[in-house]
Amino acid sequence: MKGDSMPISDKDYDKLSKKHSPPSPLIKDCIKAFLFGGLICLAGEAFFYIFTRADADEKTARTLVSLTFIAVTAILTAIGVFDKIAKHAGAGTFVPITGFANAVVSAAMEHTGEGKIMGVGTQIFSIAGPVILYGTAAGVVYGIIYWIFTKAVA
Repeated sequence: MKGDSMPISDKDYDKLSKKHSPPSPLIKDCIKAFLFGGLICLAGEAFFYIFTRADADEKTARTLVSLTFIAVTAILTAIGVFDKIAKHAGAGTFVPITGFANAVVSAAMEHTGEGKIMGVGTQIFSIAGPVILYGTAAGVVYGIIYWIFTKAVA
């Protein structure tokens, strides 16, 4: 019954959790993250090379690289491949643009059963919304701080 169990303290829970959790192979995980993250960055350079060779100026090529990463990550997430890659790559897939695209698509995919509008449409920005909000707010705060310091120095 619900009321029959004794609550467990945070300290006891931590001990129990550590006892039953397998140790993480830290060195191996770091090497895999470094290699996968490096491969993602190498792919970005390859895309940039392809776009500049196709007569895109530098600014346009960089934008196209970002859009390509977003599209590829969204597609790989939707077909269930990105999570399998991330399982092995760990933090290596957390390059901001791929990690963000994965988070947005994953949130939408979890609610496909609720329909396109009430499920996908309402949940697709459940991750993006706070990032946009706090990113914008942080930009304003940092801008004000920068303005204050540049006026104080001048």
